[in-house]
Amino acid sequence: MTLEGAFASAFSTLRHHAGEIGPVMGLRGIMRMFNYRGQNMKQLLLAGVALSVATAASAADMRARPYTKAPPAVVSPAYNWSGFYVGAMGGFGWETDAGSGGFGGGTVGYNWQLPGSQFVFGVEVDAAGAGIKDRFTEDAGGFLVTTENKINAFGSVTGRAGFAIDAALLYAKGGWAWANAKTSLTDGIDTLADSQTHTGYTIGGGLEYLFTPNWSAKAEYMYTSLGSETYNFGGFPADSGSFDFHTIKVGVNYHFR
Repeated sequence: MTLEGAFASAFSTLRHHAGEIGPVMGLRGIMRMFNYRGQNMKQLLLAGVALSVATAASAADMRARPYTKAPPAVVSPAYNWSGFYVGAMGGFGWETDAGSGGFGGGTVGYNWQLPGSQFVFGVEVDAAGAGIKDRFTEDAGGFLVTTENKINAFGSVTGRAGFAIDAALLYAKGGWAWANAKTSLTDGIDTLADSQTHTGYTIGGGLEYLFTPNWSAKAEYMYTSLGSETYNFGGFPADSGSFDFHTIKVGVNYHFR
């Protein structure tokens, strides 16, 4: 074989292993190409390994991260009772022992509803003129004496706590109470009378309903217990003793928004 034939055979073998490499580049150029391709393969291999490690670490981190449930959304009540209000009220009252009658008056108060809550707290002041009275006649040693006990006015300063269900408010209330009472004695000829203001406590509850955004109607029961006072009848003092009375009232309130 000639030198030219040996070189052609070697070149053919290199083409078989390296693939189609284009025009004849010489043995040194072929070796540089093989070296370049080997470096590219190494770089691709290293990049693939790095990507696999990063993916595995990210997956492990996602598995290790605890799942936190989102807190429930706070739903604000459709009706808000907060704010000042004024109103008118009236009803019927009766004493525990005897006596009964009507009354009428006014109310002023303030409500505070906790944000996002159905609980309502407040303070209320009311006062009313009244005609709750008891009248009876007794024989006092040959003389007929008629006694009349009458509650002329009463009122209270109370705290209020309630639970709102949409436009309805169910509440309880209690606090300080007062009443102005008058007692008169007459034998048909002379009359002796005196009036005193009694103080004590009151407790009860009711239901209020917003029939428009600004107007509400209510129905309420209250029990009131008042202490004793000393009455003066023509220079003769007399202890009245404590007394209790009950009221059922209805009313309307206007709420300032």
